Amino acid sequence: MSRVPYPPARRDDIVDDLHGTPVPDPYRWLEDPDDPATKEWLDAQETLFRSAELEGRDHFRERIAELLRSGSVGTPSWRGERRFFTRRAPDQEHPVLYVADGDGERVLLDPTALDPSGLTTLDSYQPDKEGNRLAYQISVGGDEESRLYVVDVATGEIVEGPIDRCRYSPVAWLPGGEAFYYVRRLAPSLVPAGEEQYHRRVYLHRLGTSPDDDVLIFGEGLEKTNYYGVSVSLDGRWLSVSASRGTAPRNDLWVADLVASSPQAPELITVQQDVDAQTGLHFGRDGRLYVFTDLDASRGRVCVTSPETPGREHWRDLIPEDAEAVLSDFAILDGMDEPVLLVGWTRHAIGEISVHALESGERIGEVPLPGLGSIGGIFERPEGGHEAWFSYTDGITPTAVYHYDALTGETSLWEAPPGAVEVPEATTEQVVYRSKDGTEVRMLITSRPGSGPRPTILYGYGGFGVPMNPGFSATTLAWVEAGGVYAVAQLRGGGEEGEQWHRDGMLGKKQNVFDDLHAAAEHLIATGVTSQDRLAISGGSNGGLLVGAALTQRPDLYAAVVCLAPLLDMIRYEKFGLGATWNVEYGSADVPEEFAWLWGYSPYHHVREGVSYPATLFAVFGSDTRVHPLHAWKMAAALQHAQAGDRPILLRNETEVGHGARAVSRSVELSADQLAFLARHTGLKVG
Repeated sequence: MSRVPYPPARRDDIVDDLHGTPVPDPYRWLEDPDDPATKEWLDAQETLFRSAELEGRDHFRERIAELLRSGSVGTPSWRGERRFFTRRAPDQEHPVLYVADGDGERVLLDPTALDPSGLTTLDSYQPDKEGNRLAYQISVGGDEESRLYVVDVATGEIVEGPIDRCRYSPVAWLPGGEAFYYVRRLAPSLVPAGEEQYHRRVYLHRLGTSPDDDVLIFGEGLEKTNYYGVSVSLDGRWLSVSASRGTAPRNDLWVADLVASSPQAPELITVQQDVDAQTGLHFGRDGRLYVFTDLDASRGRVCVTSPETPGREHWRDLIPEDAEAVLSDFAILDGMDEPVLLVGWTRHAIGEISVHALESGERIGEVPLPGLGSIGGIFERPEGGHEAWFSYTDGITPTAVYHYDALTGETSLWEAPPGAVEVPEATTEQVVYRSKDGTEVRMLITSRPGSGPRPTILYGYGGFGVPMNPGFSATTLAWVEAGGVYAVAQLRGGGEEGEQWHRDGMLGKKQNVFDDLHAAAEHLIATGVTSQDRLAISGGSNGGLLVGAALTQRPDLYAAVVCLAPLLDMIRYEKFGLGATWNVEYGSADVPEEFAWLWGYSPYHHVREGVSYPATLFAVFGSDTRVHPLHAWKMAAALQHAQAGDRPILLRNETEVGHGARAVSRSVELSADQLAFLARHTGLKVG
């Protein structure tokens, strides 16, 4: 290879003084996407990327698209005899929302019918308690700025909406389907400039009235970055409201009796406040209040009390913490003489479901599962019964929905994805390795029969308590089928081993996450799975931060890097997108001690001239309202300037898509470009 001629990018002499430390920022001008110089530079980067020699692109595009023709199906939500679910047929770009009853099934919402361009996505939906009306939220172009509508289920007619500023809003219906609680941001004119993404409030909305007249229920005067949750019990008596500062792994929680106080002026009683724990509530049909919490239980526990006495001094353990498994979900089946509780767990990231006596919590059995994979949410009928539904997937099995009958103890396939695909022969094993400080970390390795060293992608995330559980991935299988190995490291910062595992990789302990990734790479090399010149790393969002730090800390260890929608300037990240909601995970540069943590690893600030960096592809999305593309723009400019080797530093900019859901065809193109890039720079021969 010869050195790539990169588009010129001026280096400004900008140096901030933060807590006595000089912080250079030569590419700050790239923070302005409307600057003509930025636009010119981005156009040149696009030309450079499109000229890259990625011989495997067509092969991977075709194979990934073929594997995604499995389609998808979602777990049903029951309301009486009506069930609501999503399904994507093999030739569809987006999942379609259906309702099914005694007359068969019919489409309630097809995003592609709404918008043939494929840019509209269904963000969420919530039927009312009777199943007669349904609230749904859609956004356009990847901006995730949800608009809320209400549809009459029988006629399909829209009866309410749009209500804007509803991003991430729960919907909690009151009985009768005439009113609901929800969360909406304040109007931009009511908040300081630059804070339009924040300042949420909980409101009560009655159908047929203007959203401007909605009753403010909660949130006035509280932290601007708060997220709120809201739910109403099946009988309509109990309201619960939760508040979390940004993405903090803790919440405040209140309940109100809507019989003793009115829905428009609920008298909220504190369940927990200023407590370092996450807690959720479920009002049981048996009159008990079920408490799902990690208070004094990093891996989670279920307690019971009375709704009239919700404080933690009244909690009684029903399902205590497990020493090895993380409690993820539960469902109550009470349609038989001896009611039971189904409890979902992940044991070192592998899903399982246990059966317990509802009254005592005693374990009395387990739910048979199709294999060693991941379990989705467990859903029962809201009015009770003896049946439950859950999703299941593993490395070679597209997500399907399964049915459990507590009367027979049998599990059966409820609905498979609608498309048949031929999946390559592959196996996944879980290995254990030791990180720099001796901590044991697990890793899932998927491969076909054969021996190494082989071209290998090492993927990681390591943040926000998000677990990397096994699941079907067209990208993984396309790579493995072509002769590569795909490894997923279950790093600290994630949720694979509970909340303490998360805490051990956040704030001042963030370096543990990077050390865990380096140790995973060294394990793959030491065991002969791969070699340094065949090893790539990949990550997106917080995982983009992960691989950005990795390539600056250990450029010698990796041959290639794919870095998607990343956070990379950790000194200024709070100023853009949703950055201010993440300082509870990373820390704030405004605080001297926390600045020191961020300054210690901020990838953009650790690029050094004269270093041979791995081949690196940055991929960013123009409508990303979570992580601004400027992070990758600045980092790409810095790496292109500093690169001493001949491996390319490329930037892929994509418009009209964002951080989250997108059309299938857009996902195929992105994955094909990634794999083709990594194949070229790890020596994987395709076709």
